Parts: sequence; structure tokens; C-alpha cells
Amino acid sequence: MAINLVFLGRLEDAAGGGSRTIPLVPSIDAVLDGLEPGLASALRGPRVKLAVNGILLQDKDAPVLKDGDEIAFLPPVSGG
Repeated sequence: MAINLVFLGRLEDAAGGGSRTIPLVPSIDAVLDGLEPGLASALRGPRVKLAVNGILLQDKDAPVLKDGDEIAFLPPVSGG
């Protein structure tokens, strides 16, 4: 049982790649707690957005994760 993590933009650099598969854990906080400290800190940034199975989250604690879920971490976007 596993979940897939996808890192976009500058977060891909911080993660050392665009994706990884990790063992299933029950929450996003548990996902972040299991990552290396520097990456977890970057992903906990206030402007980083999360999507679970393509649905943008408003509350990082909201979903209970299931086998095969995909969590995408979206970096802040700047523009003009």
C-alpha cells in the first residue's frame, strides 16, 4: 500500500526529483513528518498548495489518505 507524491516547479529541485512513492500513511502531516527535514520545511511553506487526486485542498489536514492516492505539491506562482 502506497501513495504517490508529485513535486512541481522549484519543489522538484528541493525533492531531488519530480515524484516519489512512499508507504501509505493516514494524513498529510504524517507524509511531511516522514520526509527529510529540509524538504518538509519547504513543503509546509504558507504559499505551497496541495492537491489530492487532482483536487486542490483548502485545509492540509482534511483528507484521510488511501492506497494509490496522489498528492501534488504546487509552489507559489509569481507573475505580472
